[in-house]
Amino acid sequence: METNPYAAPAAVVDDVAAWDAYDLENRKAGRGKRLGAALLDGLVNVIWLAPMIWGATMAGDVSKGLKPSAPMVGVILLGLALMIGVVVVNCLMLHRSGQTIGKRALDIAVVRTDGNRVSLPRYIFLRVVPIGLIGVIPFVGRLIGLVDPLLIFGKDRRCLHDLVADTIVVDI
Repeated sequence: METNPYAAPAAVVDDVAAWDAYDLENRKAGRGKRLGAALLDGLVNVIWLAPMIWGATMAGDVSKGLKPSAPMVGVILLGLALMIGVVVVNCLMLHRSGQTIGKRALDIAVVRTDGNRVSLPRYIFLRVVPIGLIGVIPFVGRLIGLVDPLLIFGKDRRCLHDLVADTIVVDI
């Protein structure tokens, strides 16, 4: 039997579909991975937060009449530049793959409950902003700040921000 090495492949390939509901249920990220990703994201935020706090401390010393030990404005601008960099990188990663830096490190991603990619506006305006706005309300904010992560221990392993934005976190 003679085969043509230059012939087009004859295999039948189905269209790539979004994950089905059963597959999504089995791919939900574990609580430990989600906690690890949140801690890594918090550690990344220390990179820009440390110069900002250092600069603010120097500004407080200046108001007391003490001379700053380093260029105060430069340190604050460094922190601001690092913050913008971290936000831009996270937004790009969220737009492309539904991951933050911490989620990328632990191979998990945020997707819609139907398996489709979560859009950046949905992530920001339904997953982050509502919980953040409620978080600034006295008493209620602290209660929501406690309830939001504790819902991860429920049967669905979804936090309050996941329920609001209709998202889940899955292993990839």
